[in-house]
Amino acid sequence: MRPLRLARIAAEAEGVRLRHRAQRTAVRVAFAMIALVFLAGTLVFLHVAGWFWLRLSWERQYAALILAGADFVLALLLALLAMRSSPDQVELEALAVRQRALEGVTAGVAWSALAVQVLRVAGNLVSRSRR
Repeated sequence: MRPLRLARIAAEAEGVRLRHRAQRTAVRVAFAMIALVFLAGTLVFLHVAGWFWLRLSWERQYAALILAGADFVLALLLALLAMRSSPDQVELEALAVRQRALEGVTAGVAWSALAVQVLRVAGNLVSRSRR
């Protein structure tokens, strides 16, 4: 009975840990969203400041075109970097470890099922021989 009680206590402790981790993650996500709002505001003001600076240095229509062209080039560069991103070595190794572990689990389950069947057959043979 003691191992079952310990397992229940461990499961409850894991539940408490996961609930607190979820709460902490929710708070972190909320702070990150607020930070992104301020970051977006900063980018808008940088665009406005850049436009005013370009407007003073160049003619008005060229300032807008220069700023739009710079934004397009930056967006294109970021899109190319996002498309180029591929799994790194750590991700590939973790995937291989997970696959090996799952193969081990399925093999272990298969051996257990086979052992149960062998024990049933052996039990049937022993009970028949006693009759």
